[in-house]
Amino acid sequence: MENKDMINKNEKDYEETNIVKVEKGELKKLDKGEVDKIDSNTKLTHFDDEGNAIMVDVSGKQDTTRTAVAKGKIKVNKDVMDAIINREVKKGDVLAVAQIAGIMAVKKTWELIPLCHPLMLQKCSIDFDIDKDKNEVEAICTVKVDGKTGVEMEALMGVHIALLTIYDMCKAIDKSMVMTDIHLVKKTGGKSGTYVNERDK
Repeated sequence: MENKDMINKNEKDYEETNIVKVEKGELKKLDKGEVDKIDSNTKLTHFDDEGNAIMVDVSGKQDTTRTAVAKGKIKVNKDVMDAIINREVKKGDVLAVAQIAGIMAVKKTWELIPLCHPLMLQKCSIDFDIDKDKNEVEAICTVKVDGKTGVEMEALMGVHIALLTIYDMCKAIDKSMVMTDIHLVKKTGGKSGTYVNERDK
């Protein structure tokens, strides 16, 4: 009887909700009694209390300087690598076009990722590191803003589109190119402070 009373007393706490959090790399649906105990760093903030997708309200945040660096690679064959280096691709200078494409993509991130905020960016750069021995081109995107939300998505978007542009310009030579290792390297600023990816330390 005592156990039954305890269950009835706490049944509201264990009523299922649509709130989720990340736990050990997986999404966990929470009970009502757990919602108020969530660490703000693990709660998925793009959902309201009913589980609906929302754009996060950042109006109460302070403007801070925020930066993000992302990178990724495209693996090509020797013919593609030689054509890129010697500027022999018929469509034009591959890296110059990919650089502009990446920068344009960074500025349009909020139009492509539904819940991203439009941002007034202070800096955006796309750089390339060519490894001839491995036949790889690495794209590095750096983004900076003074604002209320971070620029990690912008940096990742810049890398993706720069690499896709390389693929597009070189696919007539080889269609088996592989884009890989796209990841956030580092971010600074905001409530969560500095983050450095373990693989880049």
